[in-house]
Amino acid sequence: MHSKVVIIGSGPAAHTAAVYLARAELKPVLYEGFLANGIAAGGQLTTTTDVENYPGFPDGIGGAELMDNMRKQSERFGTEIITETVAKVDLSKRPFKYWNEYAEDKEPNTADTIIIATGASARRLGLEGEEKYWQNGISACAVCDGAVPIFRNKPLVVIGGGDSAAEEAMFLTKYGSHVVVLVRKEVLRASSIMAKRLMANKKVTVKFNTVGVEVKGDDRGLMSHMVIKDVKTGKEETMEANGLFYAVGHDPATALVKGQLDTDDEGYIITKPGTSYTNIEGVFAAGDVQDKRYRQAITSAGSGCIAALEAEKFLAEHEDDVQDGLEGEKGAEKGNSVVVPEYRSNPLL
Repeated sequence: MHSKVVIIGSGPAAHTAAVYLARAELKPVLYEGFLANGIAAGGQLTTTTDVENYPGFPDGIGGAELMDNMRKQSERFGTEIITETVAKVDLSKRPFKYWNEYAEDKEPNTADTIIIATGASARRLGLEGEEKYWQNGISACAVCDGAVPIFRNKPLVVIGGGDSAAEEAMFLTKYGSHVVVLVRKEVLRASSIMAKRLMANKKVTVKFNTVGVEVKGDDRGLMSHMVIKDVKTGKEETMEANGLFYAVGHDPATALVKGQLDTDDEGYIITKPGTSYTNIEGVFAAGDVQDKRYRQAITSAGSGCIAALEAEKFLAEHEDDVQDGLEGEKGAEKGNSVVVPEYRSNPLL
């Protein structure tokens, strides 16, 4: 099968790109994967209960419901959605080749352009009680979840010692009664200015040489306490905590393109600033797979739009080249009836 554009991913970036490309009548094919990277189609939002910071939903919306709506919108405009995982790609030349899982030894499918929107997964710690209380007190995104009612005026815990942990802890002081930061080592890895701000905040307590052991809950199924341990003495204690936020990093899903697309030292795809362009012409990246700073549904959707517009522009330019060649052979000149896409007049593109 050959396609003009293939999208690999199933989150907000992937579906936003699909909507734009389908409306441009480019017949995008979207591979949402079958438990790709251990996550159901729809990405990390499917593990989120309430999304309250996505525009257009004044009463909030469930993460899974939001992704179901995006999927329906993609299909409505003609996106072909395939519930298979792309296992291998060859980006050495166009058309690009790709193989689905369990079909690596068969003839490849091909595409003129590919948008990589495979996302990133928050690292978990595997604490006892983690699965039970995930999204019932445990989160990996303070900005996403910190303002929900179960955390307001409650004691909260952040695990991590870097800049992200410091930023999330200070953000949570707006909502929680007090924030405890657990740092495994004797010092913070955060920059000196961030560390000073954190230590100076009266609503924050930093516990060094301390790790989480177990999460406990109440009869409502919500987190209520946490068992922590001093790694030097081995002493354990149980503290009241209604929220636990992991700030121990994310793992971008870039194994598929490793060695072909340029990535940074953390594995995120490197794109030209302000664009979705990768180091290979015709391959674009959108969403959390190339964004280690914001990691929000709305920013992912925005980057999906950018990738779609840039893929459309790329395809149009190369189709023009082919058309010019054909018309040159016929000795014909282009008429004035050619429809120029709207983006062509946009100086940003």
